[in-house]
Amino acid sequence: MNNNRREFLKKGLLGVSAAALIPGVTKGSPVTAAATASQADLPARVLGRTGIKAPLISLGAGGAITPGFVKGAYNAGIKLFFSATYYGEGNNEIIVGEALKDFPRDSFVVATAAPCNEHDNRTGLLSDKFNARAYLEKAEGSLRRFGLEQIDIILFPFASKKETVCNEEILRTMEQLKESGKVRFTGIASHGGIEETLIAAASTGIYDVAMISYNFKSQNKEALDDAIAKAVASGMGIVAMKTTAGAFRNKSGPGINSDAALKWVLQNANISTIVSGMTTVEQMQKNLAMIKNLKMTEEEIADLENALAFSETGLYCQQCGECLPRCPARLDIPTIMRGYMYAYGYRNLLQARNTLEASGLPSVPCADCESCSVKCSSGFDVRGKIQDIARLTKVPEEFLLT
Repeated sequence: MNNNRREFLKKGLLGVSAAALIPGVTKGSPVTAAATASQADLPARVLGRTGIKAPLISLGAGGAITPGFVKGAYNAGIKLFFSATYYGEGNNEIIVGEALKDFPRDSFVVATAAPCNEHDNRTGLLSDKFNARAYLEKAEGSLRRFGLEQIDIILFPFASKKETVCNEEILRTMEQLKESGKVRFTGIASHGGIEETLIAAASTGIYDVAMISYNFKSQNKEALDDAIAKAVASGMGIVAMKTTAGAFRNKSGPGINSDAALKWVLQNANISTIVSGMTTVEQMQKNLAMIKNLKMTEEEIADLENALAFSETGLYCQQCGECLPRCPARLDIPTIMRGYMYAYGYRNLLQARNTLEASGLPSVPCADCESCSVKCSSGFDVRGKIQDIARLTKVPEEFLLT
């Protein structure tokens, strides 16, 4: 481990407590008078100009298969719940809505990612003129599934190009959603091209929130941190995802120290909350215990150093997109690699299946290619991983719900 890498990990890490990182951090700010005691105990940060006081851990509900788990997360103190229109073809929004329906409306925050039909995930650009009416109808569908009169945050997902996030029709539609009262706040979700996309989104003044991939393996960290800081200065709130960088070094282990990985993310005072795709009570308890003391130990720092130095590329795709023009089959490789990570890293087969469906992966990929022309700059065996994970598309969904 060279000194630069160690400094990269250690910078700003030691001696920080969860409640003293930035102005606006609250330790024990109840959402309402009806908030539970556990909610009041969780360290929280303000999500930009939204004013939402979000506990440092939020729930990515894509892996929730019953309302009971989401309800348990609420009772444990989690306030912010992320879903998507494409999780289980909208069924996940129904699960979240059912779980929260009996709680005071101002005691939780619901966010959903809603892509537009014209968005090409491969290029990050629109393949046709943006259909505002269809997008408004998509938001209406989410309201019905949640059983709510208002969605707190709607995110434009897979954002990777400034031309798209700054599209005038999209911006007008986002404003219209807020003006109608059907949506409180709007935002983007980005896995690749984050620096450029985030700065562009912030410049519009329309997007209030950004959910971005951010972890100890993130490339171009200085540029990424600079973009985050500029977005926060403009008033945006930042939510971090993919924070454990795949959770395992490869599909058979060993695991990455999740406490260390999450603590590393939260050392950045500009990150308001982490969205975690927790699927077990044990994971939830572990994460909620972790956020009460963010000071990293020397052992945790060493664990991340070892993970960075690991000779294999692991499960985490950097989403750089360099592979896309090299694939003659025009596969959405970055999204497929996320599905691979969900399956083998997070052990979340339902989330993996949803992601593969969103990518348009055929059940028999790569069949027309004798050899793979895609060369990953990070060393991924792209063809091998695609053929491996494609098996999941043949498993009936009901098998993944048990």
